[in-house]
Amino acid sequence: MASLLYRLGHLCVRHRRRVLLVWVALLVGAAAASQAAGGTTNDSFTLPGTESQAAIDLLAERFPAQSGSSTQVVFAAGDFDTLGDPAAQEAMDTVMADIADVDGVVLADPPSGTGLVSDDGTVALGQVRYPVSQLEVSDDTLDAVLEAADNGIAAGLVVEFGGEVVPGAEMEPPSSELIGLGIAVVVLLVSFGSVLAMGLPIVTALIGLGIGVSGIGLMSAVVDLSATAPTLAIMIGLAVGIDYALFVVTRHRQNLGQGLGVEESAARANATAGSAVFFAGLTVIIAISGLAVVRIPFLTVMGLAAAATVAIAVLVAITLIPALLGFAGRNIDRFRVPGLKSRTGGAHEGETLGGRWAAKVTQRPVVALVAGVVVMGVLALPALSMRLGLPDAGTEPATTTQRRAYDLVADGFGPGYNGQLNIVADLAQATDPDATVDEIRRNLEAVDGVAGVEPAVVNDTGDTAILSLVPATGPADEATQTLVHDLRSDVRDRIQTNTNTTLLVAGPTAAIIDITDKMADAIVPFMLLVIGLTVVLLTVVFRSLVVPIKAAVAILISIAASFGVIVAVFNWGWLAGLIGVEQTIPVVSFLPLMMFAILFGLSMDYEVFILTRIHEEYHRSGDARGAVLTGLSASARVITAAALIMISVFAAFALGDSPVIKMFGIGLATAVFLDATIVRMVIVPAVMTLFGERAWQLPVWLDRIIPDLDIEGEHLIDQLQAHDADHVATEPVEQVEHPEDTAATEPDRTPVA
Repeated sequence: MASLLYRLGHLCVRHRRRVLLVWVALLVGAAAASQAAGGTTNDSFTLPGTESQAAIDLLAERFPAQSGSSTQVVFAAGDFDTLGDPAAQEAMDTVMADIADVDGVVLADPPSGTGLVSDDGTVALGQVRYPVSQLEVSDDTLDAVLEAADNGIAAGLVVEFGGEVVPGAEMEPPSSELIGLGIAVVVLLVSFGSVLAMGLPIVTALIGLGIGVSGIGLMSAVVDLSATAPTLAIMIGLAVGIDYALFVVTRHRQNLGQGLGVEESAARANATAGSAVFFAGLTVIIAISGLAVVRIPFLTVMGLAAAATVAIAVLVAITLIPALLGFAGRNIDRFRVPGLKSRTGGAHEGETLGGRWAAKVTQRPVVALVAGVVVMGVLALPALSMRLGLPDAGTEPATTTQRRAYDLVADGFGPGYNGQLNIVADLAQATDPDATVDEIRRNLEAVDGVAGVEPAVVNDTGDTAILSLVPATGPADEATQTLVHDLRSDVRDRIQTNTNTTLLVAGPTAAIIDITDKMADAIVPFMLLVIGLTVVLLTVVFRSLVVPIKAAVAILISIAASFGVIVAVFNWGWLAGLIGVEQTIPVVSFLPLMMFAILFGLSMDYEVFILTRIHEEYHRSGDARGAVLTGLSASARVITAAALIMISVFAAFALGDSPVIKMFGIGLATAVFLDATIVRMVIVPAVMTLFGERAWQLPVWLDRIIPDLDIEGEHLIDQLQAHDADHVATEPVEQVEHPEDTAATEPDRTPVA
């Protein structure tokens, strides 16, 4: 592998203009294609194998009029004392009549028709139905519905929208990526001390991110893609894009400091740091792509979109970075920042803070290991009480129409009205459908936790009915989740037996509970799959059993600690106000799976980078403890810089409006911080010191089976050093005026395969 990347590095430097043109063409082409495709994202999803999906399929077959989608029009008194005022009633009727005339609307029932007026007369509800699913309602239809509300507002009413389809609900995307990017620039400037060296990772990361996001835009034109997916891909793609480039550029500058020529230095950086980037990226891709085993379409597509962005970042790092290094030549440290040293992290810089820290940890490995595990364990404790769910409109910013509609409905009709359950009754075997429906309704109203059941809507053939059940608690309340489970167990069994019917509990709230349960069931097998594949990969990479197992355990510890922090902030409300969270909310049901996949991959990045340096040094010296010291000293600065970049990118997304993105931002930033400090700088060196040479041992039978891929480039470097020793007299010693020309004319040192 290292030899292949070494050759690729030489090739990219020599043909740097072509390489740059190819990447620019890909960026422009992807952006143009995405713009032309006109894809859009959405927050709708299907749930194969769940009861909610079974109810949707049944309604589509027998009751198509109820299988489309709907909008809830919420009226509040505004300038009127009550909505009973004739002028207010006329204004509401006018709004709903205008909506009824909109193309794409099949029903617009005013409050006078629905009878949904609060007891105090200050809030009323109108219902709008569309013949198609949420995804298929056109923008023109929604714009017309939104415009129809203007007459009511002009008359003095307050008009807001809620339900499945919310006109005017789109929010401007946050500028969080710009904040993270700005902090990354500062970190890179401090790390390199050079504007040009700083600019290379930023430019390449933006090119890779642009291609990735454009690709997601193309994907959204042909598949259903969650609105969270592009933001998540930006978050991950920007972080890994900068980090991967950072590792290659850092190694290149170290090589230059050791006297290598530009082309040779870039090629060797690609062979060593590039190999680490390739396999670190591969672990991220494996982990995130593993979401496909959960068999939830929207989650699979989210994972694949993020994985594709990471794959592009890897390709950029091992092709475009060497090309740009060729352009930079020996001028990579030009444009120095006043007051900052230009550091390469090489051994010639003497003892570093990382080296002194490594010495202390390796001197007392047991104390360091116990202290690190205790701290992480305490942080992980809150995760034991994690409450899962999906955010509802009550967690949206107060400036949005769906949040204002949610609050008005809760005040006027009670919190459960925002989380109504649809009880779909299959009456095919019922002898008297009308009497059966009445009996079902009476039985449901007697269930604890039910605030009321509205009259049933029956299809024309009389074989299917829908009863709208109002819980006593809100949609995100734990009691509502308990109610759904009760309705699907003993309560339903009793009613079905007495009425000779089949009942399905559905609706948006039930769908949220279904997906939460499905995610919970998938966590363990998913974790086993990802951990198993990664351990196998690392066994091949490092030719060790101890290192992969230790890596998996260490990463699990950091993930558990980050989950604990998320629970403390969002479930318990600790410091939640600092990030704009007004109330405690459940942890998004798909977050544990997504975060595990992302964090397992990203944490493995640092594991691969630091252990590559340790293994490289151990191969050279044979001293296990000395290898830990040297490897940690050499990688501490770049690991710290990479972690600061990731933390800043992730933490900046906590400033956005979406509670889902806030959770991802806080969780990922916390996990990277803990992993790069306590895990990477305390637990890992302590464990490696305790195991010593045994950490790098492999059973003989397994050693024969596993191919030697030379991941760290050990054999390649040995070969190149021997080549250097034989040709030392021919090496040029003078400084080069035009490094670009020199990079192209350096002698070919590509080893023979």
